[in-house]
Amino acid sequence: MIKLTPAQRAQWLARMPNCRYAETRGGVIQRCFEFADFVPAFGFMSQVALVAERSNHHPEWSNVFHRVEVLLTTHDAEGVSMRDIDLAREIDRLHDATVRPG
Repeated sequence: MIKLTPAQRAQWLARMPNCRYAETRGGVIQRCFEFADFVPAFGFMSQVALVAERSNHHPEWSNVFHRVEVLLTTHDAEGVSMRDIDLAREIDRLHDATVRPG
């Protein structure tokens, strides 16, 4: 997997306004999600876990009551790759479906 250039990364992140980039560990994408309480937060994490397992790309995350913090990086690329962008977009889609079922 190839690390995105700063220009590529900026182009993708411009389409994902809720995600932040940090230079930590060569580069990571971060996002915090908030839910009504623990149950929907944990349900969201379960859905993300299934997607992550299918794609063999797993987030670093934490959960405290109604908050889920997600950090994505590709260790083999030593930074952000398209695998992170793809998973971040899928996580956003799952969040939207959880918050606004349709």
